[in-house]
Amino acid sequence: MNEVRAAVVERPGLITTRGFPMPEPAPGALLMRVRFSGICGTDKHTFRGENKQYAGTPNERELTYPLICGHENVGVVAATGGDVLDSEGRKLRPGDRIVPGANVPCGHCHFCRNGFPYYMCAHLEDYGNSLHCGPAPHLFGGWSEYLYLLPGTPLFRVPDELPDHVAVLTEIMAVTHGVEAGLALLGHFGGPRYGGSVAVLGVGPLGLCHVIKARLLGSGKVLATDRFAARLDMAGAFGAELLLDAAATTMAERVARAKEWTGGLGPDLVLDCSGHPDTFVEALKMVRVGGVVVESGAFVDLGPVSINPNADICTKNVSVIGIGGEIATAYLPSMRLMAANLDRLPFDRIVSHRFPIERAQEAVELAQTDAAMKVVIAPDLRGG
Repeated sequence: MNEVRAAVVERPGLITTRGFPMPEPAPGALLMRVRFSGICGTDKHTFRGENKQYAGTPNERELTYPLICGHENVGVVAATGGDVLDSEGRKLRPGDRIVPGANVPCGHCHFCRNGFPYYMCAHLEDYGNSLHCGPAPHLFGGWSEYLYLLPGTPLFRVPDELPDHVAVLTEIMAVTHGVEAGLALLGHFGGPRYGGSVAVLGVGPLGLCHVIKARLLGSGKVLATDRFAARLDMAGAFGAELLLDAAATTMAERVARAKEWTGGLGPDLVLDCSGHPDTFVEALKMVRVGGVVVESGAFVDLGPVSINPNADICTKNVSVIGIGGEIATAYLPSMRLMAANLDRLPFDRIVSHRFPIERAQEAVELAQTDAAMKVVIAPDLRGG
């Protein structure tokens, strides 16, 4: 093969199919044949032109078009530039199944050298976002037959028992470290770290993975909200008991139901995964006194909201955690956790649609509707 097919977001609202030269990996780099690449909420923002990322950090930027999206990837090693090691120090060889990290840290800034999450790197590059298809070797996103992985990219070997259509969820599951952080803070301020009540606002793929993580870590009760009935049904299949339709209720009604459901207190932990700024306000109003709010769905800057620091945070003694992405150390544990629960939970249902590269625009448009849960690009599929 001399040419690699890829779906290219040429500009907001337009995706085409292009061919790129097949690259040879430089020393320390790796070429991966893509099995599946997920369509993330961030990719939907990119398609719509909502492209200001990492606002308020040294990495604040607006994306460069055209680009090949796709940072939730699973595939097979095709070639390596010399010895390339996985996360456990083992040499990778052609044919090995891997999930690559979504980001490439510099390894030498203050945050890289002092044990912070790798997405805090002051010189971060990320696949399908800052890494666009302008410069060679072009293939820096997973909506392509091959993905070029730069030296320094964290690489994680997929357990044999974990199928590709579940392994593609690894990056999203690695973002759910906010659940552990929230539970730890709850214990710090009094009360148990398990058996409590959790609300997840927005149960698209990111929110659904938070429901899963909350259940697997011992939450006693789980509430879910969303505007799409099919997503609420899926959250119910993974253990959420109280399902609130955000399209048919007001914020005040949902807050009242959540408090009634928790004996008048409000949930211990509220996880905002909707990708819409207004739900952050809802999370603050819903959480109990002394509870924790985790904001993990606002990666793209969609503007400010109005809150009262006194009534919403200070006098309620509410802790707020911002989650800017996944942590590298969560990839392999996430795969192992999913593999250990394949028989208990319906992971097979999460990927609802698979599209070839040539139908990427249709795939992204479908992913924004109630007709789909997780939509993936599957390069091995062809045409219509």
